[in-house]
Amino acid sequence: MLHSLTILFGGLVGFALGLTGGGGSLLAVPLLVYGLSIAPREAFGISLAAVGATALVGVGPRIWSGQVELGTGLLFAVAGMLGAPIGTWVASMIPELALLTLFAAIMLFVAWKMWQSSARSELLEPVLPDQNRQASCHRNKDGQLELTSRCAILLLIVGVATGIMSGMFGVGGGFIIVPALVLFSGMSMHKAVGTSLLVIVLVSISGVASHIAAGRGISLAVTALFAVGGIVGMALGSRLAKRLPALLLQRVFAMGIVAVALLVASQSLV
Repeated sequence: MLHSLTILFGGLVGFALGLTGGGGSLLAVPLLVYGLSIAPREAFGISLAAVGATALVGVGPRIWSGQVELGTGLLFAVAGMLGAPIGTWVASMIPELALLTLFAAIMLFVAWKMWQSSARSELLEPVLPDQNRQASCHRNKDGQLELTSRCAILLLIVGVATGIMSGMFGVGGGFIIVPALVLFSGMSMHKAVGTSLLVIVLVSISGVASHIAAGRGISLAVTALFAVGGIVGMALGSRLAKRLPALLLQRVFAMGIVAVALLVASQSLV
């Protein structure tokens, strides 16, 4: 029964990850903690490993179909991999209950920002040179990102922040990566989802390594079952994502974050 439940929960995580590029990592920790009664700190490590493995399977087809910006994704990922050990160190000094409460607060903030941006549909399309000239990142007429020093610094800063979040909360960081790519680099929502998967894979590797280096073990059996379910769910979520408009995906993404945040907050305050 426990094995079936673990696979089912992994499937839910993978489905959300395939659909939104980030919702999966937000679901993983609450499902592990409240659904499988795993201690929060171990759940953080299992979440990173399982979500990273699931994203690895999902990113291949998206790279093949041109839904991933490799240059932008790698820049983001390198910064995230540097930030993950910092997050692990910070988390070691914060009580578990406080970590979960902070996790819920951050999710609510991200959901609010995503819902705000969904009301401005122009943010879901590439930013061309004659649009938003005050932004740090611009795109040329072909929709390619013009990686100026100012743009690179911005993406690196957000990437480090993503890595810190990953190390602290056991998330791949897609809930930061997707809105950051959309809002700061002018990337379309569908391409941001694909690029997010690439970043999640690399940041998760760094996060799991720092988690193990800190002396925190993870259950390989639970991780494997969770990942198997996640891979199946990812395939289903990716297929559905192709049939939904970007604006709807962004709003579903925001509502999903709110639902999970409220669950975590209610359990943490009991």
